Amino acid sequence: METIIRKALRKPTAANTIFLLKGNSDLKELGLNTDETQWVKRMHRSKKSGVIEINRYKNHLFIAYCDGQGSRTEKSENMRKLGSETQTFLVKNKIERAVLQVVGGSKEDAFNLAEGLLLANYKFSKYKTETDKNDNSFEELDIYCNDITEDDIDELRLIVEAVYIARDMVNEPVQYLTAPQFSKEFVALGKEAGFKVEVFNKKKIESLKMGGLLAVNRGSIDPPTFTIMEWKPKNAVNKKPYVFVGKGVVYDTGGLSLKPSNSMDTMKCDMGGGAAVAGAIYAIAKAELPVYVIALVPATDNRPDGNAYTPGDVITMFDGTTVEVLNTDAEGRMILADALSYAKKYDPKLVIDAATLTGAAARAIGANAMVGMQVKSETEFLELQKAGARVHERIVEFPMWDEYNEQIKSEIADLKNIGGVDAGAITAGKFLEHFTDYPYIHLDIAGPAFLSKKDKYRTVGGTGIGVRLLYNFIKSKA
Repeated sequence: METIIRKALRKPTAANTIFLLKGNSDLKELGLNTDETQWVKRMHRSKKSGVIEINRYKNHLFIAYCDGQGSRTEKSENMRKLGSETQTFLVKNKIERAVLQVVGGSKEDAFNLAEGLLLANYKFSKYKTETDKNDNSFEELDIYCNDITEDDIDELRLIVEAVYIARDMVNEPVQYLTAPQFSKEFVALGKEAGFKVEVFNKKKIESLKMGGLLAVNRGSIDPPTFTIMEWKPKNAVNKKPYVFVGKGVVYDTGGLSLKPSNSMDTMKCDMGGGAAVAGAIYAIAKAELPVYVIALVPATDNRPDGNAYTPGDVITMFDGTTVEVLNTDAEGRMILADALSYAKKYDPKLVIDAATLTGAAARAIGANAMVGMQVKSETEFLELQKAGARVHERIVEFPMWDEYNEQIKSEIADLKNIGGVDAGAITAGKFLEHFTDYPYIHLDIAGPAFLSKKDKYRTVGGTGIGVRLLYNFIKSKA
């Protein structure tokens, strides 16, 4: 966690200050002189920027108005964007510390602005030289608001930290983040947050006959792992667990169905689902939410070595299903299928998987939302969509109609691993559905998981999509 977040106990005097206002009537509370007041009013009328800067040389003042229109969720997102804009001003002026003072507006407004500011302040600089490491100069945010409690500050801190953790994982190259290292990261998170972690090595995976995971791993010199993370508090409100399943392909070349080189450039992000469920259970455990949650992450890379699985192979999966492989680049569903079958042993209340699964999903809706599909979980799906609206990690529902099963029927096996050129995101979901017998939601996060350019508080590279969604959904159950 790079940014310090604290509750301020008194009003700032000469500090760099971000004032949150409801309207111009709040300006009299800021101690501005006449010229400064007129300047702020004029700039606010012009709407050139959501944030108005006053440079007093000894310190800077930033005035942000929470007077936006729209629904509650729209206002919340506007505040996050305002926070992102504020972060840009802070970095431009090389400010290391600032106080957010709520003059007008609610603690929710302050929370959302601070969240947007802090998420925008993320930077992956592990591999930067020392001279380049301080591109983001901002280091500490103090929040002065009578309504905000220490518990609110703690929650903000852990949410931002969990997103940072997921982003770090996604941004790590496979030269470091192999499947075994991915599991070591989970173990470290479990020790820190207090949830149980068990890692299956290759020998254990072989004994369980997880054919999908083993097939994808055949072209790799690094062994696969299968990680189980469990948060089971004594005061849990549910006996049957909510189970998260995250795709953990730490790098995807496409295998023998090799991707073009420019399509491989960002494929270190193909474990974004695994990072999301790990970040989510970390935040849930740190917050001590009284909800029983399990996260499963099958992990491997997908490479075209001499013994790699091939188009035409028939793979026997963990549950005994046979799968004809027609494209080795449809590997995510192969490893997820074994994890979804394994989830049956928990008799789950609901299983949610998160995966950078298909280019079809990304092409359909871009980076502004994820594709969602559901089976036997209409109510839960609506609740998940509401959670997505609250944190602006939105879900667009695609159908799970049985007619799509025809596209994944095989002539020589139970299923084939691709369904053709049409409805690729849906047929991938239907393939996964085969391995479930419980209420199930599938999230294809291929579009928003990794960005080539900054989008407000979603920074370049891994976005950590899914962490805030799953945390907020589980919090609603508590």
